[in-house]
Amino acid sequence: MRQFDFEEERVKQEIAKSKAKNVLIQLPEGLKSEGLRLAKIIEKAGALPIVSADPCYGACDLASAEAESLGVDLMIHYGHTKLLGHHLVPTIYVEARAVGKVDSAVEKALPLLKKWTRIGLVTTVQHVQTLDNVKEILLRSGKTVAVGDAGNVTYPGQIVGCDYSNAKSVADTVEAFLFVGGGRFHAIGVTLATSKPTIVAEPYEDTAFSIEDEARKTLRRRWACIEEARRAKAFAIVVGLKLGQKRLERALEIKEKLDSVGKTACLISVRNVTPEVLMNFGAFDCFINTACPRLSLDDSQSFCKPLLSADELLVALGELSWGDFMNKYIL
Repeated sequence: MRQFDFEEERVKQEIAKSKAKNVLIQLPEGLKSEGLRLAKIIEKAGALPIVSADPCYGACDLASAEAESLGVDLMIHYGHTKLLGHHLVPTIYVEARAVGKVDSAVEKALPLLKKWTRIGLVTTVQHVQTLDNVKEILLRSGKTVAVGDAGNVTYPGQIVGCDYSNAKSVADTVEAFLFVGGGRFHAIGVTLATSKPTIVAEPYEDTAFSIEDEARKTLRRRWACIEEARRAKAFAIVVGLKLGQKRLERALEIKEKLDSVGKTACLISVRNVTPEVLMNFGAFDCFINTACPRLSLDDSQSFCKPLLSADELLVALGELSWGDFMNKYIL
């Protein structure tokens, strides 16, 4: 049994409706193993499939330039909800909802939630269809439940790697959060964005656990990077080239700020911000990331020099306190 719904019949109908002859398939890393199977389905639907092998970390990371250069008629983006308003190439989104149940993992999370009464409920798009049922389980156990609907994402309770507005919108009314979904990445984001304890109900491994220790380690690493950046003299300001991560105006503001305090600052542009790319720029003491905000939080230990967000730079320069950064800016 497959873990996700790839909406194969809908994909066939979209290909027929658009009369597409060439189709680009874009998959996040965890779904790339399905590339060959999905390509065969599209080929049977009468179109030539091309599977993008480049990394894909979200709907901000559309392979639009690749699709345009290949001359495809249609792009199918799997695993995320729509983020960008404009597309260079006609694009359909297949959310790849999980088809398994989450009840067992949620039941295992209840003992970990026992010291709190007011619970915020969040998940990724793969499990938004389970939230009503999860809410009922929590209510039966004596909890009150809050599900945010902040409007920045597609569904109530949904979070994405760089947008925790739904969690933030109810953070003041809850004591802790329950995240339903796989892995630790999103749950750490919830804790960092809200400063509230977060318990994970992990349906793929049918387990539950707290994310607190890992969130604390992340914060300690961030503080260490900020302290190191205070001594830096030469800064590279990283400008992302992905459609949903290009913030040139913000980068220019940062350069102006660094120039004004006597620091050396230079803009560098890159599509994929990796340690291998940045390690070639040995003349810089510190990198300021204006692309995906999670890079500075989750992968900083992989980089040979400090990689700070724009707001972390303000802390390093003494313009923003650590407390205010934690309360308002971290995500």
